[in-house]
Amino acid sequence: MGFRMEAVGVVVADLQKSMAFYQRLGCTFEPGGHPGVRTADLGGLRLLLYTEDLLRELSWDIDQDAPRTGVTLGVRCDTAAELDELYGWLDEDGFGFREPLDAPWNRRHATVQDPDGTHIDLYAPLG
Repeated sequence: MGFRMEAVGVVVADLQKSMAFYQRLGCTFEPGGHPGVRTADLGGLRLLLYTEDLLRELSWDIDQDAPRTGVTLGVRCDTAAELDELYGWLDEDGFGFREPLDAPWNRRHATVQDPDGTHIDLYAPLG
């Protein structure tokens, strides 16, 4: 096969604020590169943060009023307690979206959102 998914891109308003958020979720961003893009290796998949300013320079339309819910990322926690702790930590800073709940398929789930409204699902096995 000549193609494969290798990256997830997220458009952000404030690169430094978004990098700080994703670093809290365990991302390490590569140094250097274009000032409007930052890349983190997610273990075979890359997370790319693109600034709105960069996309405007490329003449791409950016709808300021559109919610950023087209991309959802997933963060696996080892335990439900770790999920609750991570959610609580992010919720204290205003990033909580859907509080933790136990799903019928034996997983605990919650959703947070980054500074631009992109959803990040947190999940952990129960028991």
